[in-house]
Amino acid sequence: MADETQDGVLHSTADNPAPGNSFTGFFEGVGGVRLRYAVFRSDVSLAKGTVVLLHGRNEFIEKYYETINELTAQGLWVATFDYRGQGGSERLLTKHPRKGHVGRFDHYVRDLELFLERVVLPDTRLPFYMLAHSTGGLIALKAAPRLANRIERMVLTAPFVGLGPQRISIDNLKRLTRLMSWTGFGARCLTEDEGERPFEGNALTTDPKRYQRNQKLMRDYRQLTVGPPTARWLHEAFKTMEEVRDPRHLASIAVPTVIVAPGNDPIVPYGFQESLAQYFRAAQLVPVPGARHEILQEADRYRNQAIAAFKAFIPGGDPEGDA
Repeated sequence: MADETQDGVLHSTADNPAPGNSFTGFFEGVGGVRLRYAVFRSDVSLAKGTVVLLHGRNEFIEKYYETINELTAQGLWVATFDYRGQGGSERLLTKHPRKGHVGRFDHYVRDLELFLERVVLPDTRLPFYMLAHSTGGLIALKAAPRLANRIERMVLTAPFVGLGPQRISIDNLKRLTRLMSWTGFGARCLTEDEGERPFEGNALTTDPKRYQRNQKLMRDYRQLTVGPPTARWLHEAFKTMEEVRDPRHLASIAVPTVIVAPGNDPIVPYGFQESLAQYFRAAQLVPVPGARHEILQEADRYRNQAIAAFKAFIPGGDPEGDA
């Protein structure tokens, strides 16, 4: 049976209990949008720093409890929030709250900066690191030139820097979403809201247990989920991908970075991530052959490689005294 925790801000189920030792709340993002956040403290007396955790599109805090527990067990605090328009944060299209929408990708970046200023800096422990998945990786890359004095190191898993094959060509998809955005149809979706999808043939993970756990979360707390992205969201995403892939932008990033790249990712094909790393002098690429897109939700044989890469790169990631 599902139950609520932390004054109803976070949600917990029997097979996905919320980590303890946390505080939660809401902060105002750009334009006064109400954004849900949570900070999870480590029980280790001397904290080794704080990981700022950024999710993918149509994800939310509850989906990352397993990863959060692993990080806090290593002496790291975790600070995370739901993006505008998804999870437990305020929706942007009040008449159509399930549409995955954003006005500008810059709003995501500014929300991140406000989160760092209003929650992370005053209420957590130095030094600060970043772990960002998919769309979170795209946001982190766009913000990265301004993060050098705040974030020590970044780990990006399957950053959303390219899109795999779709029903229409990517070039035509770019033209269509740009036209729709410019002509007042940016709030429309190009596909239907399909709801739950079967495990067989999914693009996210080879692990049936974790897949079913996440599907149950989305069934129990449908209010946290969104449907397909709007034309405007896609248009803004395509623009941001082109910006962050520009060698001049990549050269301006000074934050040391690891890119964990799943080798069997149909959403962000491996070639996009490999190409990104070629021009990103502050980054190193860690391929994980066979893994699908959501590597932190993957089978242990893949997921453990991502966690090991994180621990090897983030100072203080391994427990003191362990051989």
